[in-house]
Amino acid sequence: MAIRPEVTGKRAATAASKVLRSSDSSKSAKSAAGSALSQHKAPPKVTSTKAATAASAALRSAGSSKSTKTAAGSALTQRAIQKK
Repeated sequence: MAIRPEVTGKRAATAASKVLRSSDSSKSAKSAAGSALSQHKAPPKVTSTKAATAASAALRSAGSSKSTKTAAGSALTQRAIQKK
């Protein structure tokens, strides 16, 4: 697996923070937001399979807020690339 040398940007980190502080956010949304936020201003890290699954669920959910989808997208962008 190759690591993508990306970190969470300021806009996505702000959105992730908003999701984590919201009592209305789902467990999967908070998982994706936590993953994205842990990769802000940090050495490149890889989103875990569990966090990537949560981020995917948050993106597919019609009820997810814009902040949730921003954080989830950031987390998925930092997923390891699987080579065949």
